[in-house]
Amino acid sequence: MHKRRDPVVVQTVRSAFAATIAYVIALRLSPEAAPLTAPLTALLVVQVTLYATLTNGFRRVNAVVTGVLVAIAFSLLVGLTWWSLALLLVASLAVGRLVRVEEYVPEVAISAMLVLGVTTVGDTAWARVVETLIGAVVGLGCNLLLAPPVWVEEAGASVEDLARRLRQLMLRMGEEAAGRTPADRAAERLHEARRLDHDIVEVDAALRQAEDSLRLNPRVREGLLHRVVLRTGLDTLEICTVVLRVLARSLTDLAKEREPEPLFEGETGAALEQLLSEIADAVVSFAVLVTTHLSASAESAEERLTAELRTAAGTRDKLALLLRKEAERETRHWQLLGAVLTEVNRILDELDTEHRTRRLFEELDRVSREQRVRMPRLTRLRERLGVQEQMWRNRTGVGGRSR
Repeated sequence: MHKRRDPVVVQTVRSAFAATIAYVIALRLSPEAAPLTAPLTALLVVQVTLYATLTNGFRRVNAVVTGVLVAIAFSLLVGLTWWSLALLLVASLAVGRLVRVEEYVPEVAISAMLVLGVTTVGDTAWARVVETLIGAVVGLGCNLLLAPPVWVEEAGASVEDLARRLRQLMLRMGEEAAGRTPADRAAERLHEARRLDHDIVEVDAALRQAEDSLRLNPRVREGLLHRVVLRTGLDTLEICTVVLRVLARSLTDLAKEREPEPLFEGETGAALEQLLSEIADAVVSFAVLVTTHLSASAESAEERLTAELRTAAGTRDKLALLLRKEAERETRHWQLLGAVLTEVNRILDELDTEHRTRRLFEELDRVSREQRVRMPRLTRLRERLGVQEQMWRNRTGVGGRSR
Protein backbone atom coordinates (compact mmCIF):
# COMPACT_ATOMS: atom_id res chain seq x y z
CA MET A 1 0.00 0.00 0.00
CA HIS A 2 2.86 2.34 0.79
CA LYS A 3 4.51 1.74 -2.60
CA ARG A 4 1.31 2.79 -4.37
CA ARG A 5 1.62 6.19 -2.75
CA ASP A 6 5.34 6.46 -3.35
CA PRO A 7 5.99 9.62 -5.40
CA VAL A 8 8.44 7.80 -7.65
CA VAL A 9 5.79 5.18 -8.45
CA VAL A 10 3.14 7.85 -8.98
CA GLN A 11 5.38 9.84 -11.31
CA THR A 12 6.32 6.71 -13.27
CA VAL A 13 2.66 5.78 -13.73
CA ARG A 14 1.77 9.33 -14.80
CA SER A 15 4.56 9.42 -17.39
CA ALA A 16 3.66 6.00 -18.78
CA PHE A 17 -0.04 6.93 -18.85
CA ALA A 18 0.62 10.20 -20.68
CA ALA A 19 2.84 8.50 -23.27
CA THR A 20 0.31 5.71 -23.84
CA ILE A 21 -2.64 8.07 -24.27
CA ALA A 22 -0.62 10.24 -26.66
CA TYR A 23 0.24 7.16 -28.71
CA VAL A 24 -3.38 5.98 -28.85
CA ILE A 25 -4.59 9.40 -29.99
CA ALA A 26 -1.77 9.69 -32.55
CA LEU A 27 -2.71 6.30 -34.01
CA ARG A 28 -6.08 7.76 -34.95
CA LEU A 29 -4.92 11.17 -36.16
CA SER A 30 -1.49 10.55 -37.68
CA PRO A 31 -0.90 8.79 -41.03
CA GLU A 32 2.15 7.08 -39.54
CA ALA A 33 1.93 3.38 -38.71
CA ALA A 34 3.98 3.87 -35.53
CA PRO A 35 3.62 7.51 -34.38
CA LEU A 36 6.33 7.35 -31.71
CA THR A 37 6.93 11.11 -31.69
CA ALA A 38 3.70 11.68 -29.77
CA PRO A 39 4.56 9.50 -26.73
CA LEU A 40 8.14 10.76 -26.88
CA THR A 41 6.96 14.37 -26.64
CA ALA A 42 4.52 13.51 -23.83
CA LEU A 43 7.36 11.96 -21.83
CA LEU A 44 9.47 15.08 -22.29
CA VAL A 45 6.64 17.43 -21.32
CA VAL A 46 5.34 15.64 -18.21
CA GLN A 47 6.89 17.38 -15.21
CA VAL A 48 7.45 16.20 -11.67
CA THR A 49 5.20 18.88 -10.15
CA LEU A 50 2.20 20.91 -11.24
CA TYR A 51 3.97 24.13 -10.27
CA ALA A 52 6.87 23.26 -12.56
CA THR A 53 4.40 22.56 -15.34
CA LEU A 54 2.73 25.96 -15.06
CA THR A 55 5.98 27.89 -14.63
CA ASN A 56 8.29 25.97 -16.94
CA GLY A 57 6.00 23.79 -19.02
CA PHE A 58 5.46 26.23 -21.86
CA ARG A 59 9.16 26.90 -22.23
CA ARG A 60 9.77 23.18 -22.22
CA VAL A 61 7.04 22.58 -24.81
CA ASN A 62 8.58 25.33 -26.91
CA ALA A 63 11.96 23.63 -26.62
CA VAL A 64 10.55 20.24 -27.56
CA VAL A 65 8.55 21.56 -30.52
CA THR A 66 11.54 23.56 -31.74
CA GLY A 67 13.77 20.50 -31.53
CA VAL A 68 11.24 18.39 -33.38
CA LEU A 69 10.90 20.99 -36.15
CA VAL A 70 14.68 21.18 -36.53
CA ALA A 71 14.79 17.38 -36.75
CA ILE A 72 12.03 17.36 -39.36
CA ALA A 73 13.91 19.91 -41.46
CA PHE A 74 17.03 17.75 -41.31
CA SER A 75 15.03 14.60 -42.10
CA LEU A 76 13.80 16.23 -45.32
CA LEU A 77 17.37 16.89 -46.43
CA VAL A 78 19.66 14.21 -45.02
CA GLY A 79 19.55 10.99 -43.08
CA LEU A 80 21.13 10.19 -39.74
CA THR A 81 24.91 10.19 -40.12
CA TRP A 82 27.72 11.34 -37.87
CA TRP A 83 28.15 14.63 -39.71
CA SER A 84 24.39 15.32 -39.96
CA LEU A 85 24.15 14.65 -36.23
CA ALA A 86 26.91 17.20 -35.56
CA LEU A 87 25.16 19.79 -37.73
CA LEU A 88 21.86 19.00 -36.05
CA LEU A 89 23.33 19.64 -32.59
CA VAL A 90 24.89 22.96 -33.61
CA ALA A 91 21.70 24.11 -35.33
CA SER A 92 19.49 23.01 -32.41
CA LEU A 93 21.57 24.80 -29.77
CA ALA A 94 21.70 27.95 -31.90
CA VAL A 95 17.95 27.93 -32.57
CA GLY A 96 17.28 27.24 -28.89
CA ARG A 97 19.04 30.49 -28.01
CA LEU A 98 17.00 32.37 -30.58
CA VAL A 99 13.59 31.14 -29.38
CA ARG A 100 14.45 32.02 -25.75
CA VAL A 101 13.71 28.74 -23.99
CA GLU A 102 16.11 29.74 -21.20
CA GLU A 103 17.43 26.71 -19.28
CA TYR A 104 15.88 24.27 -21.76
CA VAL A 105 18.27 25.04 -24.61
CA PRO A 106 19.93 21.59 -24.28
CA GLU A 107 16.48 20.02 -24.52
CA VAL A 108 16.07 21.43 -28.02
CA ALA A 109 19.09 19.41 -29.12
CA ILE A 110 17.98 16.34 -27.12
CA SER A 111 14.53 16.39 -28.70
CA ALA A 112 15.98 16.91 -32.15
CA MET A 113 18.34 13.94 -31.76
CA LEU A 114 15.64 11.62 -30.45
CA VAL A 115 13.10 12.61 -33.07
CA LEU A 116 15.58 12.40 -35.95
CA GLY A 117 16.17 8.79 -35.00
CA VAL A 118 12.48 7.92 -35.50
CA THR A 119 11.66 10.34 -38.32
CA THR A 120 11.55 9.05 -41.85
CA VAL A 121 12.45 11.10 -44.89
CA GLY A 122 9.71 12.11 -47.27
CA ASP A 123 6.05 13.02 -47.33
CA THR A 124 5.30 11.83 -43.77
CA ALA A 125 7.63 14.32 -42.12
CA TRP A 126 4.88 16.81 -41.33
CA ALA A 127 2.96 14.09 -39.54
CA ARG A 128 5.60 14.49 -36.83
CA VAL A 129 4.36 18.03 -36.18
CA VAL A 130 0.88 16.69 -35.49
CA GLU A 131 2.30 13.96 -33.26
CA THR A 132 4.37 16.51 -31.37
CA LEU A 133 1.35 18.70 -30.70
CA ILE A 134 -0.61 15.66 -29.56
CA GLY A 135 2.15 14.66 -27.17
CA ALA A 136 2.51 18.20 -25.83
CA VAL A 137 -1.23 18.61 -25.22
CA VAL A 138 -1.54 15.19 -23.57
CA GLY A 139 1.51 15.83 -21.39
CA LEU A 140 0.21 19.17 -20.16
CA GLY A 141 -3.28 17.75 -19.74
CA CYS A 142 -2.02 14.90 -17.56
CA ASN A 143 -0.19 17.35 -15.34
CA LEU A 144 -3.29 19.49 -14.99
CA LEU A 145 -5.87 16.72 -14.58
CA LEU A 146 -3.92 14.01 -12.77
CA ALA A 147 -2.68 15.28 -9.43
CA PRO A 148 1.12 15.08 -9.34
CA PRO A 149 2.88 13.37 -6.42
CA VAL A 150 3.64 15.25 -3.23
CA TRP A 151 7.24 14.91 -2.07
CA VAL A 152 6.74 16.13 1.50
CA GLU A 153 7.35 12.75 3.14
CA GLU A 154 10.64 12.33 1.29
CA ALA A 155 11.76 15.84 2.27
CA GLY A 156 10.70 15.19 5.86
CA ALA A 157 12.68 11.94 5.92
CA SER A 158 15.73 13.85 4.66
CA VAL A 159 15.34 16.46 7.40
CA GLU A 160 15.02 13.78 10.08
CA ASP A 161 18.01 11.90 8.68
CA LEU A 162 20.09 15.08 8.87
CA ALA A 163 18.99 15.58 12.49
CA ARG A 164 20.03 12.02 13.37
CA ARG A 165 23.45 12.54 11.82
CA LEU A 166 23.78 15.70 13.90
CA ARG A 167 22.79 13.68 16.96
CA GLN A 168 25.40 10.99 16.32
CA LEU A 169 28.14 13.58 15.92
CA MET A 170 27.10 15.36 19.13
CA LEU A 171 27.15 12.07 21.03
CA ARG A 172 30.66 11.26 19.81
CA MET A 173 31.89 14.74 20.67
CA GLY A 174 30.39 14.46 24.15
CA GLU A 175 31.94 11.05 24.81
CA GLU A 176 35.37 12.27 23.77
CA ALA A 177 35.05 15.51 25.74
CA ALA A 178 34.54 13.47 28.90
CA GLY A 179 37.84 11.60 28.45
CA ARG A 180 41.39 12.05 27.25
CA THR A 181 40.96 13.27 23.67
CA PRO A 182 43.98 13.48 21.34
CA ALA A 183 44.04 16.53 19.11
CA ASP A 184 43.90 14.43 15.94
CA ARG A 185 40.68 12.76 17.08
CA ALA A 186 39.12 16.12 17.88
CA ALA A 187 40.16 17.26 14.39
CA GLU A 188 38.34 14.24 12.92
CA ARG A 189 35.13 15.43 14.54
CA LEU A 190 35.72 18.86 13.04
CA HIS A 191 36.02 17.31 9.57
CA GLU A 192 32.80 15.36 10.18
CA ALA A 193 31.02 18.58 11.10
CA ARG A 194 32.27 20.20 7.90
CA ARG A 195 31.03 17.27 5.80
CA LEU A 196 27.53 17.89 7.11
CA ASP A 197 27.44 20.93 4.81
CA HIS A 198 27.16 18.55 1.85
CA ASP A 199 24.28 16.75 3.55
CA ILE A 200 22.48 20.07 3.98
CA VAL A 201 22.78 20.74 0.23
CA GLU A 202 21.13 17.38 -0.51
CA VAL A 203 18.34 18.01 2.00
CA ASP A 204 17.81 21.47 0.53
CA ALA A 205 17.36 19.94 -2.94
CA ALA A 206 14.79 17.48 -1.58
CA LEU A 207 13.01 20.31 0.20
CA ARG A 208 12.88 22.44 -2.96
CA GLN A 209 11.23 19.56 -4.78
CA ALA A 210 8.72 19.21 -1.95
CA GLU A 211 8.00 22.96 -2.01
CA ASP A 212 7.30 22.82 -5.74
CA SER A 213 5.03 19.79 -5.32
CA LEU A 214 2.95 21.72 -2.75
CA ARG A 215 2.47 24.82 -4.88
CA LEU A 216 -0.85 24.90 -6.74
CA ASN A 217 -1.46 21.23 -5.93
CA PRO A 218 -5.20 20.49 -5.60
CA ARG A 219 -4.48 17.56 -3.28
CA VAL A 220 -2.85 19.76 -0.67
CA ARG A 221 -4.52 22.15 1.73
CA GLU A 222 -2.47 24.73 3.60
CA GLY A 223 0.44 24.14 1.23
CA LEU A 224 2.01 27.47 2.20
CA LEU A 225 2.09 26.49 5.87
CA HIS A 226 3.73 23.13 5.10
CA ARG A 227 6.35 24.79 2.92
CA VAL A 228 7.23 27.42 5.50
CA VAL A 229 7.37 24.92 8.39
CA LEU A 230 9.77 22.67 6.49
CA ARG A 231 11.90 25.55 5.23
CA THR A 232 12.26 27.25 8.61
CA GLY A 233 12.97 23.87 10.18
CA LEU A 234 15.80 23.21 7.76
CA ASP A 235 17.14 26.73 8.34
CA THR A 236 17.28 26.02 12.07
CA LEU A 237 19.09 22.72 11.55
CA GLU A 238 21.53 24.45 9.20
CA ILE A 239 22.32 27.05 11.87
CA CYS A 240 22.77 24.28 14.45
CA THR A 241 25.16 22.53 12.06
CA VAL A 242 27.23 25.69 11.65
CA VAL A 243 27.37 26.26 15.40
CA LEU A 244 28.30 22.61 15.97
CA ARG A 245 31.15 23.03 13.52
CA VAL A 246 32.36 26.06 15.49
CA LEU A 247 32.06 24.02 18.71
CA ALA A 248 34.14 21.24 17.14
CA ARG A 249 36.76 23.83 16.22
CA SER A 250 36.85 25.17 19.77
CA LEU A 251 37.26 21.65 21.18
CA THR A 252 40.03 20.93 18.64
CA ASP A 253 41.90 24.09 19.62
CA LEU A 254 41.46 23.25 23.29
CA ALA A 255 42.74 19.71 22.72
CA LYS A 256 45.86 21.10 21.05
CA GLU A 257 46.45 23.51 23.92
CA ARG A 258 45.99 20.88 26.66
CA GLU A 259 47.53 17.82 25.02
CA PRO A 260 48.37 15.36 26.55
CA GLU A 261 46.05 16.42 29.40
CA PRO A 262 42.26 15.76 29.21
CA LEU A 263 40.06 18.36 27.55
CA PHE A 264 38.21 19.08 30.81
CA GLU A 265 38.30 18.04 34.41
CA GLY A 266 36.24 14.97 35.24
CA GLU A 267 33.06 16.66 36.47
CA THR A 268 33.14 19.31 33.73
CA GLY A 269 33.65 16.73 30.97
CA ALA A 270 30.80 14.61 32.32
CA ALA A 271 28.49 17.65 32.40
CA LEU A 272 29.38 18.56 28.80
CA GLU A 273 28.78 14.97 27.68
CA GLN A 274 25.38 14.97 29.37
CA LEU A 275 24.48 18.35 27.86
CA LEU A 276 25.45 17.34 24.31
CA SER A 277 23.45 14.13 24.71
CA GLU A 278 20.38 16.11 25.80
CA ILE A 279 20.80 18.62 22.97
CA ALA A 280 21.23 15.74 20.51
CA ASP A 281 17.88 14.28 21.57
CA ALA A 282 16.29 17.73 21.30
CA VAL A 283 17.58 18.12 17.72
CA VAL A 284 15.84 14.90 16.68
CA SER A 285 12.64 15.94 18.47
CA PHE A 286 12.78 19.28 16.68
CA ALA A 287 13.08 17.52 13.31
CA VAL A 288 10.12 15.29 14.15
CA LEU A 289 8.13 18.37 15.14
CA VAL A 290 8.70 20.25 11.87
CA THR A 291 7.94 17.17 9.76
CA THR A 292 4.74 16.20 11.61
CA HIS A 293 1.48 17.39 10.01
CA LEU A 294 -1.22 16.00 12.30
CA SER A 295 -2.02 18.52 15.02
CA ALA A 296 -2.18 15.93 17.83
CA SER A 297 1.19 14.44 16.89
CA ALA A 298 2.71 17.90 16.49
CA GLU A 299 1.48 18.92 19.93
CA SER A 300 3.01 15.80 21.46
CA ALA A 301 6.30 16.41 19.66
CA GLU A 302 6.37 20.02 20.85
CA GLU A 303 5.75 18.97 24.45
CA ARG A 304 8.60 16.46 24.23
CA LEU A 305 10.94 19.06 22.74
CA THR A 306 10.03 21.60 25.43
CA ALA A 307 10.75 19.09 28.19
CA GLU A 308 14.09 18.13 26.64
CA LEU A 309 15.13 21.76 26.27
CA ARG A 310 14.17 22.47 29.87
CA THR A 311 16.34 19.58 31.04
CA ALA A 312 19.20 20.72 28.81
CA ALA A 313 18.95 24.27 30.17
CA GLY A 314 19.44 22.95 33.71
CA THR A 315 22.51 20.99 32.64
CA ARG A 316 23.78 24.07 30.80
CA ASP A 317 23.59 26.13 34.00
CA LYS A 318 25.55 23.45 35.84
CA LEU A 319 28.17 23.36 33.08
CA ALA A 320 28.45 27.16 33.15
CA LEU A 321 29.46 27.10 36.83
CA LEU A 322 32.01 24.34 36.24
CA LEU A 323 33.54 26.10 33.21
CA ARG A 324 33.76 29.31 35.20
CA LYS A 325 35.72 27.57 37.93
CA GLU A 326 38.07 26.02 35.37
CA ALA A 327 38.58 29.38 33.67
CA GLU A 328 39.48 30.94 37.01
CA ARG A 329 42.06 28.22 37.64
CA GLU A 330 43.49 28.23 34.09
CA THR A 331 43.23 31.79 32.89
CA ARG A 332 45.09 31.16 29.63
CA HIS A 333 42.25 28.94 28.35
CA TRP A 334 39.32 31.10 29.43
CA GLN A 335 38.46 32.20 25.88
CA LEU A 336 38.09 28.63 24.60
CA LEU A 337 36.13 27.57 27.68
CA GLY A 338 33.82 30.55 27.24
CA ALA A 339 33.42 29.74 23.54
CA VAL A 340 32.21 26.22 24.37
CA LEU A 341 29.49 27.62 26.63
CA THR A 342 28.52 30.27 24.07
CA GLU A 343 28.13 27.72 21.28
CA VAL A 344 25.92 25.30 23.22
CA ASN A 345 23.82 28.30 24.26
CA ARG A 346 23.34 29.27 20.61
CA ILE A 347 22.09 25.79 19.70
CA LEU A 348 19.63 25.84 22.59
CA ASP A 349 18.38 29.27 21.53
CA GLU A 350 17.80 28.09 17.95
CA LEU A 351 15.82 25.05 19.11
CA ASP A 352 13.70 27.09 21.54
CA THR A 353 10.00 26.66 20.72
CA GLU A 354 9.19 30.35 21.23
CA HIS A 355 12.02 31.33 18.89
CA ARG A 356 10.69 28.86 16.32
CA THR A 357 7.14 30.24 16.60
CA ARG A 358 8.33 33.81 16.05
CA ARG A 359 10.46 32.73 13.10
CA LEU A 360 7.53 30.83 11.61
CA PHE A 361 5.14 33.77 11.82
CA GLU A 362 7.74 36.15 10.41
CA GLU A 363 8.33 33.87 7.43
CA LEU A 364 4.59 33.41 6.84
CA ASP A 365 4.12 37.18 6.87
CA ARG A 366 7.04 37.67 4.48
CA VAL A 367 5.80 35.07 2.01
CA SER A 368 2.25 36.43 2.17
CA ARG A 369 3.49 39.96 1.44
CA GLU A 370 5.50 38.71 -1.53
CA GLN A 371 2.48 36.85 -2.89
CA ARG A 372 0.28 39.93 -2.55
CA VAL A 373 2.82 41.99 -4.47
CA ARG A 374 3.32 39.39 -7.22
CA MET A 375 -0.32 38.30 -7.61
CA PRO A 376 -2.63 40.99 -6.20
CA ARG A 377 -5.73 39.80 -8.06
CA LEU A 378 -5.31 36.17 -7.02
CA THR A 379 -4.71 37.27 -3.44
CA ARG A 380 -7.92 39.33 -3.40
CA LEU A 381 -9.84 36.38 -4.85
CA ARG A 382 -8.47 34.02 -2.20
CA GLU A 383 -9.32 36.46 0.58
CA ARG A 384 -12.84 36.89 -0.79
CA LEU A 385 -13.34 33.13 -1.00
CA GLY A 386 -11.93 32.73 2.49
CA VAL A 387 -14.40 35.30 3.90
CA GLN A 388 -17.30 33.62 2.11
CA GLU A 389 -16.27 30.19 3.43
CA GLN A 390 -16.01 31.53 6.99
CA MET A 391 -19.46 33.15 6.69
CA TRP A 392 -20.86 29.82 5.48
CA ARG A 393 -19.21 27.99 8.37
CA ASN A 394 -20.63 30.49 10.87
CA ARG A 395 -24.15 30.05 9.46
CA THR A 396 -24.04 26.24 9.33
CA GLY A 397 -21.91 25.62 12.41
CA VAL A 398 -19.37 23.61 10.42
CA GLY A 399 -15.87 23.69 11.89
CA GLY A 400 -17.00 25.44 15.05
CA ARG A 401 -19.87 25.94 17.48
CA SER A 402 -23.28 26.40 15.83
CA ARG A 403 -25.32 29.34 16.87
